[in-house]
Amino acid sequence: MTKALVSLAQVDRVEILTLMDNYVDVLLQNSERVTRPPLSKGEEIPAGSLVAEHGLSQLVRVWCDGAAHCLLFDTGYSAFGVPHNMDMLGVDLAGIQAVVLSHGHMDHTGSLYPILERLGRPVPVVVHPEAFHAPRFFGLNDGRKLRFPVTLRREDLARLGGEVLESQHPLLLAGGTVLATGEVERTTPFEKGLPNAILERNGKEEKDLIMDDQALVIHLKGKGLVIVSGCAHAGIVNTILHARKITGVNEVHAVIGGFHLSGPTFEPIIEETVGALKEMNLEMIVPMHCTGWNAIQRFAQAFPDAFVLNSVGTTFSLS
Repeated sequence: MTKALVSLAQVDRVEILTLMDNYVDVLLQNSERVTRPPLSKGEEIPAGSLVAEHGLSQLVRVWCDGAAHCLLFDTGYSAFGVPHNMDMLGVDLAGIQAVVLSHGHMDHTGSLYPILERLGRPVPVVVHPEAFHAPRFFGLNDGRKLRFPVTLRREDLARLGGEVLESQHPLLLAGGTVLATGEVERTTPFEKGLPNAILERNGKEEKDLIMDDQALVIHLKGKGLVIVSGCAHAGIVNTILHARKITGVNEVHAVIGGFHLSGPTFEPIIEETVGALKEMNLEMIVPMHCTGWNAIQRFAQAFPDAFVLNSVGTTFSLS
C-alpha cells in the first residue's frame, strides 16, 4: 500500500492554531508553548465569543530556512463555525496555500465551501478519492441506518476554485515541509476502525473501512515528528507507526488531534492506546474532538508533563 520512503524536509518551527474543536474555555492560561486567545482587546471584553462544535479544524504553519508555509487542515462541522472563529481570531486567509481534508465526514468538511468562497482564488484541496464516496451510513444497534450527509462533490469544488488533488499515497506539500499520509497502514491488533460504519458500492452494502482517513506529518528539526490527526479512524497508534515508516523518522515529538476513543465501543482500547504511546516518549500530546472525555482524562493522568487541554483559539508553538 505504501510507496518508498518520502524525503520530508526538517522545519525550524511549527505553529498549530485550533480554529474548531468540541471545547472552548476563555479562562485557560498560557504556557511556554501554548498560547490561549486573549480575554479582551485592550480594556474591552468582546460581546461575541469563539464557538465550539463537534468538529475539528487546524491552521498549520511551518517555517523552514526563512520561508513560511500555511495549510488549513479540516474545516469543522457547520458552514459558519470556522469562518466565525477566523474572524474572531483575525486570521488572514491570504496565506493559505492548500486545504487538506483528513476524511470525508461532515464534521471535518462543513465550512469548506464558505472558506473557498472567501479565498476567491484557486487553491489545492488535498483529499483521498474515497472521501467522495456516497452513500455512507452509520448503523445503530436497533438495525436502523443513519445516512451521512454528502458534503463533498468534485463539481462543487471546481466551481468554487478548489483544485482537487486526490491521492491514496503519501503526498508532500508546502515545499516538501508537510506530508499528507494518504491511506494509513493498519497493523495494531486493537485498533479496528468504526465498527458500525457501512457504505454502499455497486448496489451492495459493505463495511466502511474509512480508507480516506489521513493525517499531517511534520519533521521538527532536532525534535522528531509532529503528527496532526483528524479523527484517526485508522487508529492513532497506526497513524504514528505509518508516519514513522514512510518518513524513516523514529522520534515522535508531538501528537495533536482527534483520537476517536469515545463511547463504549472504543473505551476498552484506551489502556492499550496509552501503553503504546508511552513507549514513544512524547513531549506533547493534545487529544481533541472525538477522543472522548474519559480518554482525555486518562491521557492527562498518564502524560502529566506532555498533556495539554485544547480549546478553540489555542496556538501550539513548537521549535
